[in-house]
Amino acid sequence: MNSFERLLLENKAWAKEKKHEDPDFFEQSAKSQTPEFLWIGCSDSRVPAEIIVNAEPGEIFIHRNIANQMVETDFNSLSVLQYAVSVLDVKHVIICGHYNCGGIKAALAQQNPNLVITNKWLMHIKDIYRFHKAEIDALPTEEQRVNRLVELNVIEQVKTISHTSIIQGAWHHHQRPVLHGLVYGLTDGLLKKLITVTHDTPIDPIYKYDFLAERDY
Repeated sequence: MNSFERLLLENKAWAKEKKHEDPDFFEQSAKSQTPEFLWIGCSDSRVPAEIIVNAEPGEIFIHRNIANQMVETDFNSLSVLQYAVSVLDVKHVIICGHYNCGGIKAALAQQNPNLVITNKWLMHIKDIYRFHKAEIDALPTEEQRVNRLVELNVIEQVKTISHTSIIQGAWHHHQRPVLHGLVYGLTDGLLKKLITVTHDTPIDPIYKYDFLAERDY
């Protein structure tokens, strides 16, 4: 049996067990989703969002990409954010990175000529490194440098989300969601809190939207 066939068999076994535990689970789940959380995480296969927080299907709305980025010009990420905030009314948005991240390691290295598209995606992380170069370069080991950039990247992505009209509009009208920056430890399975931003957290004025001016348009 190959790995793909085993995957399908595992799905059947899971569905059977789930229905045995709760006969109405799939019928109720099919009706709607009301997650309280949007999770923006890394695509790394070792960091499955639902599993590491022991969540059930339907509890977390999930978007994943290389190195858990929120790029201001990426309509994929922005559409997920808008749908989660404006339609699903999530109460929390989580950016979750993880230590020993391959994307972060690649961003700290020279660009690979065989990964032209990936290089462009990682350029934003290279910029974060450039802004914090003195701090990161002062660390004694490669592991420490990688892991510090992992943390700085999470913090920067949370700030980036806070600068969007999607989040600021939700804050203005509904005082939600709360933004969280977390990092996951591959060696211990634990989440570490790095930053929390709420509707009343001060933001640099150059990034703020003036929603009181809406009537002028």
